[in-house]
Amino acid sequence: MLPKYTVEYTTQFKKHAHTNHYSTDDPVACEEFVEELLERGFRIQTIKHEGVDLPTHDFDKMVKTAAGLLASKRICASLGIKPDEEKFRFGFTA
Repeated sequence: MLPKYTVEYTTQFKKHAHTNHYSTDDPVACEEFVEELLERGFRIQTIKHEGVDLPTHDFDKMVKTAAGLLASKRICASLGIKPDEEKFRFGFTA
């Protein structure tokens, strides 16, 4: 049985790159994983849903959601504020 979501990403080292895969059936776990990839600067090759590449709109939406989660966490940590205040002041998803 195919996992619902599969993310293919590349880790880059000085002299070579290595392609990796992450799979989950949970869309929220997938978004959180994409957030970690963004935070670490890893290249996201594809995001698949049930073995098929996500359409560009859905791919972009997942990356945007993950970027919002990352921004929210960074703002909260940097300003020492709670997620509710961050959302009120800056509007990112906590």
